[in-house]
Amino acid sequence: MTSSHGPQLQRRLGTFDTVILGLGSMIGAGIFVALAPAAASAGTGLLVGLAIAAVVAFCNAMSSARLAARYPESGGTYVYGRERLGPFWGHTAGWSFVVGKTASCAAMALTVGYYVWPAYAPAVAVASVVALTAFGYAGIQRSALLTRVIVAVVLAVLATVVVVVLGFGGADPARLAVGPDVTGYGVLQAAGLLFFAFAGYARIATLGEEVRDPARTIPRAIPLALGIALLVYVLVAAAVLAELGSAGLASASAPLADAVRAAGFPALVPVVTVGAAVGALGALLALLLGVSRTTLAMARDHHLPHALAAVHPRHRTPHRAELAVGVAVALLAAVVDVRTAIGFSSFGVLLYYAIANASAFTLGQGRVLPALGLAGCLMLAVTLPVTAVLAGTVVVLIGMVAYLAGGRLRHGV
Repeated sequence: MTSSHGPQLQRRLGTFDTVILGLGSMIGAGIFVALAPAAASAGTGLLVGLAIAAVVAFCNAMSSARLAARYPESGGTYVYGRERLGPFWGHTAGWSFVVGKTASCAAMALTVGYYVWPAYAPAVAVASVVALTAFGYAGIQRSALLTRVIVAVVLAVLATVVVVVLGFGGADPARLAVGPDVTGYGVLQAAGLLFFAFAGYARIATLGEEVRDPARTIPRAIPLALGIALLVYVLVAAAVLAELGSAGLASASAPLADAVRAAGFPALVPVVTVGAAVGALGALLALLLGVSRTTLAMARDHHLPHALAAVHPRHRTPHRAELAVGVAVALLAAVVDVRTAIGFSSFGVLLYYAIANASAFTLGQGRVLPALGLAGCLMLAVTLPVTAVLAGTVVVLIGMVAYLAGGRLRHGV
């Protein structure tokens, strides 16, 4: 199925580049940002929270893969919700994705700033957004190539951290055991925060119009990207937790750098710092592309200003949507805090995937995973930090009311 709402994007991406773009959204996001707040919530139950987040992410990935094969166009769950549940739920999914992922972009940009030049983190964050928006404007293939390089660098740095900490440091396997400090609520809250790290496979689904043979490529790329990310996350989280312990990890501002330092290799701290900055840039690049494609799809259906539906005649990119998203992220990065951005982002994206699972449930066959994913998304969303839940609820409700009010105006009510 292809959209008939406006100019079409060019299909350039194969399986490898599609997997790499998904990894670019995941690898770096959670490893360098979400481990510390998750450890503060879960304590010694951090790995349990990671497992729960992975199960929910797997269910979401399978639902997204089935839907993407059926509806291979830009927009992801915005399109799936619209086609399977109706325009209201499609709009709600798209709105949740755009606001949640805009917060994710801000978190990634600020991560770059904190690592590169802490004293001027917001300024560095804004500069990063401007530079990567210009890069994405120039064409998806260039973005895929840059993301491939970034993923390779980050994986090399993460492998170094695991080898150094587990092979030469003071990692104690006893620190991986679940202790009496663990509560169910804390573990679920940690899972919700860690879900922030897994949500990059949504990036793959939003590329439905730019992937060659999407009915085959997308269902293969999503589980591949998720599986690789999960393996990396488990190895790194276990290594850092075994080295620092849950209390040390919870209080760390740069957990991987602290783990390498504690292992007796302070000379590697700059390498880890560069890896963190590069990883955050890779995630930011992929996220900016994903949000702009959902904005494009919503603009085509007049749920956002229709001017944002324009496709550049030469680059074949949604250039106005990319510029609008870049401006919004830059403004947000100038005023928010990283941990607040993570919680808010997780709330919006979990609602987005709840609608994806509900949409997949209507396909008929294989309803167990969509049902499990729907329940898991809602459970993790409501156990996030209270401020994130309240702020997210208000923003999502604003989107719902705006849609209903717009419908009444369109029909002259």
